[in-house]
Amino acid sequence: MTEGDTSALLGPADIRRLAEELGVRPTKKLGQNFVHDPNTVRRIVAAAALDRDDTVLEVGPGLGSLTLALLPAVERVVAVEIDPVLAERLPRTVAERAPDLAGRLTVVNGDALRVTADQLGHPTALVANLPYNVSVPVVLHLLAKLPTMARALVMVQAEVADRMAAGPGSKVYGVPSVKIAWYAEARRVATVPRSVFWPVPNVDSALVLLTRRPTPDADRHSLFQLVDAAFAQRRKTLRAALASWAGSADQAAEILTRAGVDPTMRGETLTVSDYVAITRMAGKDHP
Repeated sequence: MTEGDTSALLGPADIRRLAEELGVRPTKKLGQNFVHDPNTVRRIVAAAALDRDDTVLEVGPGLGSLTLALLPAVERVVAVEIDPVLAERLPRTVAERAPDLAGRLTVVNGDALRVTADQLGHPTALVANLPYNVSVPVVLHLLAKLPTMARALVMVQAEVADRMAAGPGSKVYGVPSVKIAWYAEARRVATVPRSVFWPVPNVDSALVLLTRRPTPDADRHSLFQLVDAAFAQRRKTLRAALASWAGSADQAAEILTRAGVDPTMRGETLTVSDYVAITRMAGKDHP
């Protein structure tokens, strides 16, 4: 496989053969659902709109379907795989199917929730089919730890994609929506059918595109605590929901009013900018 050649991408028979060779049985614990459709991985790479000189982080490469599609498109791919059997096999799979591109791949056997920028070589983009069970925590961790990561395209459970990209007032707008909005603009860009996975999952999948935005002028930890408090009791007004956070309902109302937010509103109606204003007005941006 060379640049522009996609003939070596993995198909259904390749995926099953590799899994059988390795004795791999996809597990729900690790959120393993392997993509076996070449058209899908081509579509993902195209939607990511990568630059030739990008260093791409891939989380959960599995048997290498997406990895093989990424390698012709960018200068370097760093793949983080928690399963040691899969991590050991991936470089060999690439060497066998794309020998001219094997030098672009670095595999890190580790947990994506614990990796650091130094381990990964400061990637500029994330492109990944994320394990369903940890998708939001992984995205938030990587956005926090990798300031060089300017954009991301992630495949997640469709309902999670909706929450990640939701705006104020939406029924699914919640804590993940606000925390991701702190870092980036999120937009759902495509639906992915269940049939392209092995084993076939019980839920639909979707692609979410994240574009990093300038860091807001407030302390992230304090703002995230505020967001958690605001959504802990969704049916309550902010005056009531933030009583413990502020010290009392009256203090909460005073802070909200000074921040230009109506105390009778609810947390799901506020933008991340509103939460920044409240955090700053509370004097909690420098704990």
